[in-house]
Amino acid sequence: MSSAQPSTNGERKMPRTLGLIGSGMIGSAVARLAVAAGLDVVLSNARGPETLTGLIADLGGRARAGTPEEAARAADLVVAAVPLRAYDRLPVEALAGRTVLDTANYYPERDGRLAALDTGALTSSALLQRSLAGSRVVKALNTVTPHQLLTLARPAGAPDRSALPVAGDDAEAVAQAAELLDVLGWDAVDIGPLSGSWRSEPDTPVYIRPYLGEVPAMNVEDFLRWTLRTPGVPVPRERVAELVAAAEHRPAGEARLPSDA
Repeated sequence: MSSAQPSTNGERKMPRTLGLIGSGMIGSAVARLAVAAGLDVVLSNARGPETLTGLIADLGGRARAGTPEEAARAADLVVAAVPLRAYDRLPVEALAGRTVLDTANYYPERDGRLAALDTGALTSSALLQRSLAGSRVVKALNTVTPHQLLTLARPAGAPDRSALPVAGDDAEAVAQAAELLDVLGWDAVDIGPLSGSWRSEPDTPVYIRPYLGEVPAMNVEDFLRWTLRTPGVPVPRERVAELVAAAEHRPAGEARLPSDA
């Protein structure tokens, strides 16, 4: 494992505009951090730009709504914050040539059974990469709850700055993802290729729990409400690397929603 670093070749820099496909809790949290950091954002969802009026007004002048195709074409760097069950409905042509940050996690009871994931033949991000053959997929932003993504963000160099794992097959794309995380207030730990991104999937040591501390038993709805009242626990890059290294490979189909977290 290594700390992912932004590209230093001077040939490619993170765009000042971030495309977001998916405007749910994670997509909205990323948009808020991006706008606060001075980036422009183009938000989209499956229901249409007109459903984003309130969120865009709340985010201010740096945000605008568009279709998924428009968000994909707005910048080289796009965050796909959609449920895994929608992986094959992303705009393939519009995303060609782009780096796509994949935030999705596989929960069979929500997404339906996917044999390639249940058997371990592919990770969920490798499945997305297969669907987006012309894009460069990076697994990122999938191990922390939306509220903690906001509350644990810190400036670079802060002693209580947290880190998130990233995985990808393209070194430049991973560096680009790390640069975005840095702008958003997080360090990044490169955990290797997409084939190894299972180390940050649900029910692994680095997934959600370290950023929350002691989690009481509750159902999904109560858990989500509880996270909104919890500031979170900083998890530095060294601890993230330890947690990732401790992961044991189990069939992805065993993952469950955090209803009994």
